[in-house]
Amino acid sequence: MAQWDRLRQLPSAYRQQLHELYDRDALPMDVRHYLAPWIEKQEWQRAARDDAFAMVLFQVLLENLDIQHSRFVQEESFLLQHNIRRYKQNFQRYVDDPCALATTILWFLEKEKEILESAELAEKVQLLQVEPEAMETSSQQDLERKLAGLRNEVQCMEHTIICLEEQQDEFDFKYQTHKLEAVVDEARKNEQIRALQLLVNKLNDCRKSTLSGLNNILDRTQDIIDVLVKKELVEWQRRQQKACIGAPDNVCLDQLEKWFSCVAVCLFQVWEFLTKLEELVGKVSYENDPVKAQNPTLQKRVDTLLRDLLKSSFVVETQPSMPQGKGSLVLRTNVQFSVKARLLVKFPELNHSMKVDVSMDKEAPQIKGYRRFNVLGTKIKALNMAESTNGGMVADFRHLTLKEQKSGGGGKGVSDISLSVTEELHIIYFNTVFELKGFSVELQASTLPVVIISNSSQQQSAWASVLWFNMLSQDPKDVMFFANTPAATWPQFGEMLSWQFLSATKRGLDGTQLEMIANKLFGKKPNYDSCTVPWSKFTKENTPDTFWVWFDGILMMVKTYLEDLWRDGLIMGFVTKGKEKSLLKKKKRGTFLLRFSESVIGGITFSWVEITVTGEPDVKTVQPFTKVDLSQIPFHEIIRNFQILEAENVPENPLLYLYPDTPKDEAFGKYYTEKSGENSPYIKYIKTKLVFVSKENTLEARSPMPSDMAQGEGLEPMNGLCGEAAEQDGDLYPLTPPPESYDPDPMMNGSVVDPEPPQDLLMYLNNPNLFDNDLLQDDQSLPDFSLQGFNCLLPQSCGSFP
Repeated sequence: MAQWDRLRQLPSAYRQQLHELYDRDALPMDVRHYLAPWIEKQEWQRAARDDAFAMVLFQVLLENLDIQHSRFVQEESFLLQHNIRRYKQNFQRYVDDPCALATTILWFLEKEKEILESAELAEKVQLLQVEPEAMETSSQQDLERKLAGLRNEVQCMEHTIICLEEQQDEFDFKYQTHKLEAVVDEARKNEQIRALQLLVNKLNDCRKSTLSGLNNILDRTQDIIDVLVKKELVEWQRRQQKACIGAPDNVCLDQLEKWFSCVAVCLFQVWEFLTKLEELVGKVSYENDPVKAQNPTLQKRVDTLLRDLLKSSFVVETQPSMPQGKGSLVLRTNVQFSVKARLLVKFPELNHSMKVDVSMDKEAPQIKGYRRFNVLGTKIKALNMAESTNGGMVADFRHLTLKEQKSGGGGKGVSDISLSVTEELHIIYFNTVFELKGFSVELQASTLPVVIISNSSQQQSAWASVLWFNMLSQDPKDVMFFANTPAATWPQFGEMLSWQFLSATKRGLDGTQLEMIANKLFGKKPNYDSCTVPWSKFTKENTPDTFWVWFDGILMMVKTYLEDLWRDGLIMGFVTKGKEKSLLKKKKRGTFLLRFSESVIGGITFSWVEITVTGEPDVKTVQPFTKVDLSQIPFHEIIRNFQILEAENVPENPLLYLYPDTPKDEAFGKYYTEKSGENSPYIKYIKTKLVFVSKENTLEARSPMPSDMAQGEGLEPMNGLCGEAAEQDGDLYPLTPPPESYDPDPMMNGSVVDPEPPQDLLMYLNNPNLFDNDLLQDDQSLPDFSLQGFNCLLPQSCGSFP
């Protein structure tokens, strides 16, 4: 079933999420609906990177809108005609940047998938009949029992107040009757006075008991609020911090809202009880009346508890994020972002009555160069239940922007501390006033610190700051965090790295992969738990190719091109060359594994084992493939079509078994295109890549294409590392040689000779250079062998194969 049709059949709560998603101007829901089949069939991911292809899709989109408009003209749908015409005019703004439109549509389709996944997960949980109690912790169960006890005591107190009022009415009636009767008989009069005295004593005892009960309720309430505010809310805030950087933590506020609302309702009932007592005292009072003495103190306690509860109940449910940003908490000036505040105390009578105002940096630090910003857009919204999928009291700000203040000398202050733009932290504040039943209190919520950039090139560094802060900081308002940045322990750091893959691809890093990363950072150790990673090692050392740039390059490559293969566990990924060799040498011929390059940013390669004539295992590797290659041909097709031609032999693919022993086609078969060989849609890419032809120990560059085609296409120069040689020394070896001469390959016995008909075609497909690991010295320093002679080969005239 088409994605759009599946979305339309979701339960109302998830359809509401869909409505919220399309409550934006970037892609109107009408366009998504009427062009749904066409939109879902297009390669928007490719269009986001290919300007020419994006322009084609842009033109086709406009044509489809014209067709839809004509249909509405025939149907005489005047309003729809108007809307489609307006949408087409709005899309014209992408004429100079069609890739931006492709990126926007791709983002909407990804968000739709997230809604579908959430609905499917909820359905699975329901089918499994998982009881909520089974997932609660013992502390939450204890809290539920305390809340149930509080509700029961409040209900009993309500009955006690009613009885107290009835008892007071009885005394008042008899007392007033006694005064009106004017009894003459002294004995009878004394008897009535004794009866009235008994009633007063009973009333006094009842008032004392009521006040004691109210004190007990407030004690119980204080205990529950301490648990809610100091434990449950703090834990939720920490979970939200971790979720912002990819942790799979539950940040749903529904349970907290239920608890907060329950306590608030009980406190307001106690507040009403005290008001009732004040009213009763106004009718009947006496010397040493306990209500007169204790009621003001109790009222202060209720006010304090209500104030503490309400101040803590105003939170930021969804942290600030840009629609197409790298992650939340990274904002860019003059680019819209959204953020959602929520009141956990839910009173339906307050729907649309509490106005929330947005402001910026109320307590900005006075340090040199610290920037100030103004919040622009719709800065005031009412808390309401309509903008929430579950009926919570929220203020959903969707169209805010930030503009830097130019006045005031750019934030000069008394401190000499200087922070970089991406280490500068800012906080957004939300203010409102809670007013109910005569009780009023000002509330304020604040976001986690955000990093504000002015250029998209700063986004990678900004996200690194967000990761580091939310991994380590226990103070969500510490904007001076990077003035004295703490180091991360390896367990913290490794967990954070795993979250990045988990959130991006739904599969995190296993222990073996994390061990390789630890080895890269600290060297070989029996245990890494006591190791620490300084902030400088994460983002500053070896610039521009810092650890974070290397890791993020891999992450982006996997998310963009390899997500399915990674999620299915087909990519070993993080494994050292030494470990790779030791694993493969124990396996049968043709066993291969896939790993990430240790030096090429965003590179992936594969190695396989051959058996030499002496029966020894021989591990070979290709140069890393990058987005340049993967954007033209899927990695599984590279693996599928990879071949070696040996003298007078039929070409064969040396990749037979994915480590440890899975047949290649069994592992990758479900990803293959239906067409193969000359019918493959990628054959042009394969045939136009530079190949190496050898005669004895001599190599020359040739094209496997027929001569007429080769002459038309020409040879493409090789990019990057030859055999990933630079994994050891970082040097790049370009193919383009001096036109006068070339150097012989020091690893070959002969030298390059004039072109002759090819006898051995070592390999083709994106210049993957083979190396012989027998030339390596040991597992501790395993540089990939580079065929140095490749660097100086003159491109030969292209001939055809005999």
